[in-house]
Amino acid sequence: MLLEGKNAIVTGGSQGIGAAIALELAAEGANVCLTYRKHAEEGEQYAEKIRAMGRKALAVKCDISSFSEAEAVVNQALEAFGRIDIIVNNAGMNWDGVCWKMSEEQWDRVLEVNLKGYFNFTRHVAPLFKGQKYGKIVNITSINGMRGKFGQTNYSASKAGIIGYTKAVAKELGAFGVNVNAVAPGLIETAMLKESEARDKIIDMAMAEIVLKRVGQPEDLAHVVTFLASDHARHVTGEVIKVDGGQYI
Repeated sequence: MLLEGKNAIVTGGSQGIGAAIALELAAEGANVCLTYRKHAEEGEQYAEKIRAMGRKALAVKCDISSFSEAEAVVNQALEAFGRIDIIVNNAGMNWDGVCWKMSEEQWDRVLEVNLKGYFNFTRHVAPLFKGQKYGKIVNITSINGMRGKFGQTNYSASKAGIIGYTKAVAKELGAFGVNVNAVAPGLIETAMLKESEARDKIIDMAMAEIVLKRVGQPEDLAHVVTFLASDHARHVTGEVIKVDGGQYI
């Protein structure tokens, strides 16, 4: 197994992409602390699935935009596992609107969660990784942070910020044996998409761009994240890997 004996934190691990990542990390041997903000029941269900694999698991409520709440999660995981090796910054949100109608609250909240939330967790694990001279940080961004998307100036800006942040942190922590990378998904079929009234329209628009002519699944992203969290990627850092079926091409 790629991650035998490793300990991971996955933010937003109670559903969708985060849940798929948490399960795959566990399947490869890692103990996992997953966070949630609203979905407590689902978070505990996924934690129980991880325990059924013979791993340790925690499901912890956290608003990732809170510096202190992020610190509390890191401390709780450290107490439970004894060490942290991997952080997957995945939790995020969107609150769409064209720039001439977007409220200050819409802008601030998306940036607080999607960008500051990643800083909060990285800030609290970085001293640990630096001290142990080992760590894997994987940040989930988006192809829309690379190209922009109509109606998503706040989201696109936050995801673009994650890319710059990833590269800067990779430079800062590289000398201490820490790998820092980002994964940029295109359209992924999560429960949110399946339940959307505009599902068919969204898929049709994406399929016009996706060269592989299939909608991505959470597991497609989880496979790449697991690789980056493993020592198979020991010489990869500061990279942004698209998982989009060619949607960005």
